[in-house]
Amino acid sequence: MNLSIWLKRLFLSLVLVSGLAAADVPATVNINTADAATLAEVLNGIGEVRAQEIVKWRAAHGNFTSIEQLAEVKGVGARVLEKNRERIVLQ
Repeated sequence: MNLSIWLKRLFLSLVLVSGLAAADVPATVNINTADAATLAEVLNGIGEVRAQEIVKWRAAHGNFTSIEQLAEVKGVGARVLEKNRERIVLQ
């Protein structure tokens, strides 16, 4: 097989695989209804422990009324908020 054809096939395969992987992760997450696993999967910089903290905060204080309120959760700071602002929805 010619190298050029092989490289084209490799490139197309990588594009398809990366597209399928990206399709599995939702673009946004409702922080008032999502479970910890979903929060950890969708939000950058949020692992399972921080996601559990978000769920605990929500159980203790009720729904978030603003994205900025997420910074009240232990382990979530302004940097995490800025990385995820476009991914977070409240309803």
